[in-house]
Amino acid sequence: MTDTGPEVVDPAIEPLNLFADAAPPLRGERFETFLRHKNLVIERIVSSSDIVPQDYLQPQDEWVVLVQGEAVLRVEDRSMNLAAGDHVFLPAGVAHTVERVSAGAIWLAVHLHPQPLGDGPVSRAIA
Repeated sequence: MTDTGPEVVDPAIEPLNLFADAAPPLRGERFETFLRHKNLVIERIVSSSDIVPQDYLQPQDEWVVLVQGEAVLRVEDRSMNLAAGDHVFLPAGVAHTVERVSAGAIWLAVHLHPQPLGDGPVSRAIA
């Protein structure tokens, strides 16, 4: 039997868990990109209850689901109370703000950009 070295596994086809390493930051939100492919970006957002509301006005469409926790999301002039399982489609150019969120809230966001961005899994954190 010939030793061919360690088995090489493609990380893109390995199962990952949405709840792994999901401790909330002390302040703000942590954004982690799970997948970047052509014009699609999927990211997990883990929230602290200590946030400063920030207005977002994005050039891409976004669909977001609150997987865990509770939040108040303002979309333009409408305030929405969200609970786990609630989801919202946010078309490009629509202003939105997370006004309040429970500690440890987990979001899954799917962004559809107008142009391809390049492929590959990428992680980034913003606290």
